[in-house]
Amino acid sequence: MPSYLPEPSFRHDQQSRIGVLLVNLGTPEAPTPAAIRPYLRQFLSDPRVVEIPRAVWWVILNAFILPFRPKKTASKYASVWMSEGSPLKVWTQRQSKLLKGWLGEQGHKEVLVDYAMRYGQPSIAAQMDKLKAAGCEKLLILPLYPQYSASTSATVIDEVGRVLAQYRNQPAIRTVRGFHDDAGYIKALAEQVRSYWQAKGRGHHLLISFHGVPRYTLDKGDPYHCYCRKTGRLLAEELDLAESEYTVAFQSRFGRAEWLQPYVTATLHKLGKANTGRLDVICPGFVADCLETLEEIAIEGKQDYLQAGGKDYHYIPCLNDSPLWIDSLAALTKKELSGWLLTDNTAIDNTQQCTLSRAQALGAQN
Repeated sequence: MPSYLPEPSFRHDQQSRIGVLLVNLGTPEAPTPAAIRPYLRQFLSDPRVVEIPRAVWWVILNAFILPFRPKKTASKYASVWMSEGSPLKVWTQRQSKLLKGWLGEQGHKEVLVDYAMRYGQPSIAAQMDKLKAAGCEKLLILPLYPQYSASTSATVIDEVGRVLAQYRNQPAIRTVRGFHDDAGYIKALAEQVRSYWQAKGRGHHLLISFHGVPRYTLDKGDPYHCYCRKTGRLLAEELDLAESEYTVAFQSRFGRAEWLQPYVTATLHKLGKANTGRLDVICPGFVADCLETLEEIAIEGKQDYLQAGGKDYHYIPCLNDSPLWIDSLAALTKKELSGWLLTDNTAIDNTQQCTLSRAQALGAQN
């Protein structure tokens, strides 16, 4: 017999609301081994993230990774931790608040905006429960991964489905698959680069770095590689760069299997040895700065490049809370909410009061 979560209290005059849930990857609660270990366990236990037979991977994860990796990772997190907390959580929270403000200024007071993390806190389940309790009968799930991948975007939808299965009264759901070629997103990226160049000068070459995934995912039909390539090309075109002026590469390789190439580390060595001069690096696959951008690219990448003979190295920050990015995120959200958004809130309030009156006439208490 199925068992469902208790439904929140209901009033007939309660306004039907729309929820928008921004979802990012996740982060530990503190830059400590004790906080990182459960985060890594949850993240690396996801079968969409690591496609290795479960029994084999359980031994590897628990015997060789979790006992040792958290300590090493903790020092890396500590090097980029902000006074407000984890960079990824800080920027994602700001994006959520700014998007809510943008929609509110447009008169959409029926829309509630919040954020969740696929791994760690606040969880997707907790935030969906929160929006449902606030009267949201329609939910837009917006993973903050521009380039769709089974190991990122799809696992968010998996978790949303798991949560929905526990509801007796399910909200309507819309999901955003990705936005790798969205015009607003591309223009926001280009403006981020131009603004940096205006403030710091322009480098001799632009490295466009995306998070890597195992090569076999491409062979099995995951479009992520193609989407990254298209984003890189569109960004270069928006910046009016010749093919010789930029390189697309993939970072964060883990394990011994072949991943998408070219690898960022190998590319940095190649460009450094070629006396490229100043190298600028941007990571379009991340809309918020995090460990992979601030430590792996901004710190480790710089060391690799300079040690290989490079002269100067500049990391260009992620979109974070840049105004053009918030505008483009709002435009994307509004497009995805087409047909759901209400226009006359006064009429809506009157309708809710009439609904209550009719329900009470039929014997309802509230």
